[in-house]
Amino acid sequence: MPTAAELQERIGRLFADRLNLDVPSAGTDLFEAGALDSMAFVELLAHLEREFGIAVSLQDLEMDNFRTIESIAGFVAARLGVKEVALQPGPARIAGRSGG
Repeated sequence: MPTAAELQERIGRLFADRLNLDVPSAGTDLFEAGALDSMAFVELLAHLEREFGIAVSLQDLEMDNFRTIESIAGFVAARLGVKEVALQPGPARIAGRSGG
């Protein structure tokens, strides 16, 4: 299974290669920076599902899960059952579940 750092790297590449977005750092607020609008967000969800083989339900759509590359990596790690999420500032928030 990938580490938190590997997840962040893969998600960063996904932003660059698939969404054509340059994100300055893993901690950049993607909504405040204007990188994620509603269309880009839907496209991101589709890419995450394909890239990592996860399903994102409506209950998972808490914006804090997708605010930064770090939080996205934490969300993906929680969905994949990855133990190491040390680079993420807090547990991923998945509706009905506790992260970590």
